[in-house]
Amino acid sequence: MRLDDFDPNINVEDQRGQGGGGFGFGGGGGGGLLFGLLPMVFSRFGCGGVVILLIALAVFGGLGSLGGGGSGVRTSAPSEQSARHGTDTKSSCTIDAASKVACNAFSSADKTWAAIFQQSGERFVAPKLVFYSGSGQSGCGAAQSAMGPFYCPQDQGVYLDTSFFDELGNRFGAKGDFAQDYVIAHEFGHHIQNLLGTSAKVAQAERSGSEAEGNRMSVRLELQADCYAGVWAAQNRDRLDPGDIQEGMTAAYAIGDDTLQKQAQGRVVPDSFTHGTSAQRQHWLQTGLDSGDPARCDTFSGAI
Repeated sequence: MRLDDFDPNINVEDQRGQGGGGFGFGGGGGGGLLFGLLPMVFSRFGCGGVVILLIALAVFGGLGSLGGGGSGVRTSAPSEQSARHGTDTKSSCTIDAASKVACNAFSSADKTWAAIFQQSGERFVAPKLVFYSGSGQSGCGAAQSAMGPFYCPQDQGVYLDTSFFDELGNRFGAKGDFAQDYVIAHEFGHHIQNLLGTSAKVAQAERSGSEAEGNRMSVRLELQADCYAGVWAAQNRDRLDPGDIQEGMTAAYAIGDDTLQKQAQGRVVPDSFTHGTSAQRQHWLQTGLDSGDPARCDTFSGAI
């Protein structure tokens, strides 16, 4: 996807090289990492999310989940760590190829959604992009590579350890720049859900319902973020290269709950799904691509 001309002067925070925050369990071993992640994963995904995390850590050695709506929509001030460590946005976005890809996609999504909101009369607030390496700190708690890219509604940040792109390409066969762009666009979609109040409604439903119902609501939230990623791509169709859409579809398939569970444990447990099947993720990404219309991304009405 041709995004090299986008302005890198976006809201970027770079935590790489700062040591990580976390919950203090530290140590770098699998046990310390696992216990550091459990509180945040449980709060965001419930028991089903913890099961997926355990499977990922045990079998894949650290693949997290792509996305996650988070609970609550409070916007917090920058952390002390962020205030102490100023970031040169341009150097953060060009320090390596993966950072540049992420910044270009983020900048494109920022401009695209700002225009969509303006057309609909909604107020748009730009999120921030946060790079970290291995471990870091978000407004939602610890940021760990095993979690994969995620969005934190508390500080309106998209968190990314760019080593995830290597995992996506090398371990799961989802190669190409558009596969990486899809990751960023999906997380940006969670920011749109936060701004529209969708995330808060889902969080409330998750708290008041059963674990199974909470998982089902999480799936609908994630599929809508996939659809929003497709909307972004459709709005920038003139920048797509041949093969880009297939790269996105390959990535969506690779991170479906059923595909991951089959690889991890040889069987599928639908009640524990939190992100949707491979087929569902591809379907809703395609829906956004075909329509270019956020209104077509209503995953909360009817069957998915």
